[in-house]
Amino acid sequence: MQSPYPDPTGEDESQSITNRRIQRLSLHLTPNYPQPKNDATHHQLQLLECAKAAMLKVDTDSLSNYLRGKHKDIQDRVLDYFNNRPDLQTPLEILKDDHRELCMRQLVALVRDAGIRPFRYVIEDPAKYFAILEAVGSVDVSLAIKMGVQYSLWGGSVLNLGTKKHKDKYFDGIDNMDYPGCFAMTELHHGSNVQGLQTVATFDPLTDEFIIDTPNDGAIKWWIGNAAVHGKFATVFAKLMLPTHDTKGVSDMGVHAFIVPIRDFETHRTLPGIEIHDCGHKVGLNGVDNGALRFHSVRIPRDNLLNRFGDVSRDGKYTSSLPSINKRFAATLGELVGGRVGLAYSSVSVLKIAAIIAIRYSLLRQQFGPPKQPEVTILDYQSHQHKLMPMLASTYAFHFATLHLVEKYAEMKKTHDEQLVGDVHSLSAGLKAYVTGYTAKSLSICREACGGHGYAAVNRFGSLRNDHDIFQTFEGDNTVLLQQVAGDLLKQYKEKFQGGTLTVTWNYLRESMNSYLSQPNPVTARWESEDHLRDPKFQLDAFRYRTSRLLQSVAVRLRKHSKTLGSFGAWNRCLNHLLTLAESHIESVILATFIESVQNCPDASSRAALKLVCDLYALERIWKDIGTYRNVDYVAPNKAKAIHKLSEYLSFRVRNIARELIDAFDIPDHVTRAPIAMQSDAYSHYTQYVGF
Repeated sequence: MQSPYPDPTGEDESQSITNRRIQRLSLHLTPNYPQPKNDATHHQLQLLECAKAAMLKVDTDSLSNYLRGKHKDIQDRVLDYFNNRPDLQTPLEILKDDHRELCMRQLVALVRDAGIRPFRYVIEDPAKYFAILEAVGSVDVSLAIKMGVQYSLWGGSVLNLGTKKHKDKYFDGIDNMDYPGCFAMTELHHGSNVQGLQTVATFDPLTDEFIIDTPNDGAIKWWIGNAAVHGKFATVFAKLMLPTHDTKGVSDMGVHAFIVPIRDFETHRTLPGIEIHDCGHKVGLNGVDNGALRFHSVRIPRDNLLNRFGDVSRDGKYTSSLPSINKRFAATLGELVGGRVGLAYSSVSVLKIAAIIAIRYSLLRQQFGPPKQPEVTILDYQSHQHKLMPMLASTYAFHFATLHLVEKYAEMKKTHDEQLVGDVHSLSAGLKAYVTGYTAKSLSICREACGGHGYAAVNRFGSLRNDHDIFQTFEGDNTVLLQQVAGDLLKQYKEKFQGGTLTVTWNYLRESMNSYLSQPNPVTARWESEDHLRDPKFQLDAFRYRTSRLLQSVAVRLRKHSKTLGSFGAWNRCLNHLLTLAESHIESVILATFIESVQNCPDASSRAALKLVCDLYALERIWKDIGTYRNVDYVAPNKAKAIHKLSEYLSFRVRNIARELIDAFDIPDHVTRAPIAMQSDAYSHYTQYVGF
């Protein structure tokens, strides 16, 4: 096969066939990139670069239509509305209290003035809801979180955990913002361990009421969005305690959710028995009014129990369709995964904005160059491509992966299929953890890629980084969520050997435990042609092979250590191994989704561009973990080098269509409003802002 790499030597046809073959074979492993040595060579390499750039034409409109899908119009409505309302745009410098009030005005205006009602889509069309959330987050991340608290958390708890009486009573008020509310789960001493919550709700059969109480300081509800200023209601998670006639006096029925009014509807004063404190200024998201709630024997009607999974009758008898506390708890949390889905989806939106700003700047900024020649753009430097092009590829990969997650979530809400519920629960945990962790690191890389100008607040990296940072913690700490994924993988591993049915996302394990764990093929381990390395089957097999090896080896280690350390000690001893396993599995899912999305793209030019980006994502990830593949001889040394060289070459080719790839996200300039990233005349925008 003819090498795809350029031959910069310019030697004529009289060269011997032997020398030519040796040269081409060496170029296969060591491609030459433009490194000008003299004017003539530099000119020739420029022509070669232009020729390569011309090899791939991207229809930006077609690619954008494929990326944005059917909810483009509603997103454009949101963005156009705020662009035409300067009074609702968040200024660069704003005090905490002013930001909170602005955020509330933004949300109320979106609902009442613009006529966009996100709450109506939470159940009936989740994909549309998340599309609105993405657009809102482009305006101000604080606004997106406040909207999520109102509709996904407070509203979602009423819809998902309540019954018809609750929906009839609260839906309209939540929808039109008459009933701003909170989601009071996290406590000072308990965040991830929800089953360990200490707030109690004791039923009083004499008055037909529940008494909500905070028994100690550790049980104070903490970091509760909407609580400090605007909330009138709170969904409070507490242990349901029923009186008994034995020596214990009460029976703990597990954690349940209750609607608790916290402020007077007319005066907005705090209600009797409720203590509210402001959590104060935060690292980011200061448009969200986080507060702390303490309850002193607060009485609420029995009907305020959100009773979808468990109910209490007038005479104090408990009934549930689910037989145990653990099953009721799992069902309750299973209905709340929408928050994780939204965070993963929104994190990709933040990554898109940061990547656009950094790449546009890198296409404009010129620095150094050949002697007596014009300076070159910094994105022409291999080191800069290495920073930003794999990140752009990952952004595309995450876009399709989170769209896939949203589709599965929407299907779950329609069908309530038990297997699908488990699949979405684990997939949302893994993608939320993986994507938010990657985005957090990438925001710093984007800032650094823009040099000193990236440090100016007007160029957005600081606010994006600060606002996004907490994405790694709320809706589940990332380390805890990855452990859930690892636990599910081990459960599926056990099911496989017991002849059980694997859920959809883990289907590949059935084959991998048989074929992928056998000795690597010594022939294919040495294949290094471009066609082979860019073959989706090779790429996906490599990802899944790694996951399968990690799964099998950690299962062996856990069995071994359990004998001496017990199950908890063994898990802790293998914890880093388990986290690596979870990340590897999620990367396999991301790549599989990306490959499928490339194949389903109807436009040929867009499909070719996506294939190039997908190959870069896959090979860059394989190279990042090349030690794993070399240790088990899955790839031979020469193949490892070929993967590295091809990854660098693909990064160079992606650079040549980088502008088209970021333009296809179709995010308006007023959203990526950093002066350093304006499409033209960048520095005049920047200097005007500074005051020149």
